[in-house]
Amino acid sequence: MAEAYIVAAVRTAGGRRDGRLKDWHPAALSGQTLDALLDRTGADPELIEDVIMGCVGQAGEQSANIARNCVLSSRLPESVPATSVDRQCGSSQQALHFAAQAVMSGTMNCVIAAGVESMTRVPMGLPTILALKAGFGMPYGPAMEARYPDIKFSQFTGAEMMAKKFDLSREELDTYAFGSHQKAIKATRSGAFENEIVPIKVSEDSDEMHTIDEGIRFDASQEGISKVKLIVENGRLTAASSSQICDGASAIMVVNEQGLKDLGVEPMARIHQLTVLGHDPVIMLEAPLPATKKALDRAGMSINDIDLYEVNEAFASVPVAWLKELEADPERLNCNGGAIALGHPLGASGTKLMSTLVHALHNQDKKWGLQTMCEGGGLANVTIIERC
Repeated sequence: MAEAYIVAAVRTAGGRRDGRLKDWHPAALSGQTLDALLDRTGADPELIEDVIMGCVGQAGEQSANIARNCVLSSRLPESVPATSVDRQCGSSQQALHFAAQAVMSGTMNCVIAAGVESMTRVPMGLPTILALKAGFGMPYGPAMEARYPDIKFSQFTGAEMMAKKFDLSREELDTYAFGSHQKAIKATRSGAFENEIVPIKVSEDSDEMHTIDEGIRFDASQEGISKVKLIVENGRLTAASSSQICDGASAIMVVNEQGLKDLGVEPMARIHQLTVLGHDPVIMLEAPLPATKKALDRAGMSINDIDLYEVNEAFASVPVAWLKELEADPERLNCNGGAIALGHPLGASGTKLMSTLVHALHNQDKKWGLQTMCEGGGLANVTIIERC
């Protein structure tokens, strides 16, 4: 079987809700990252055989196969097909898995995996809310309700359940959140993000460029975080220890050996292992823990073999519980900060985190990287890569 290689990985800097990217239509925003891949690789656009794009809020400006509309908003020719994927927060990580599987099978040689989410222009939950208001019901039918009686599925509830299950105090979660900002500040000031971020105009007719993640609080303090109101009474999590609403796009070009020859490029990383796992949809966010164990077992590796980990910071309880369960080294986790500081643009986060991971391995001269995400419905993807 052929290998799958990452040859370019880019992302926009995150934009806050109603922030610096608010004037960008998501198709046009993502088109910028697709063009950036062509610029980085010098690839003939005709060689791109498919674009697989993650997006969670597939309504309004992100409806009607957003992936195809992104292609038509880029320099890619009309002949390049595209499809949109929804595996909730892991949508573009799953897009990466599909892209890797396509080139490994030999059915394609060059595929782009990408993601986009404008949480300003398509607010979180809009597809469900609009349908409900129009009288078209909820996603959970009677068979599912019978299986999970009297359950209100909620990521907020799941995050609190994880905090209690793993005995994580508010102070521990606040400390982790503060650390995310500190890491992001250090990474930004040191230029660690420069190679992965695609400069974007603040608006399509502006000369001002957006190059710094807008969610980072450069004045964050442990004391300030400790004063933020709890999300639920007697809970342990706050807005400060949760991921930020974010606008953004990201994209990765994936090829096999033939693709390397056709494009005339050098690989940045080899995709070593792909895993996806379903788990308890009630606690919902715990799936990355067993999924990581499964991926490591299938790869014949231990957590100590991995040099850097990217575990999405949907809520601080997820990566902190992951660290404890895996007995992993906290110094290797989210070394440039995570979604608590940088933002979580839902469908774009999978390839966003992978872009950061690939570049971090090169910047730090490390070999092995692992990425995982918690996903709505009790799901998790895990990807293990080897720097080339």
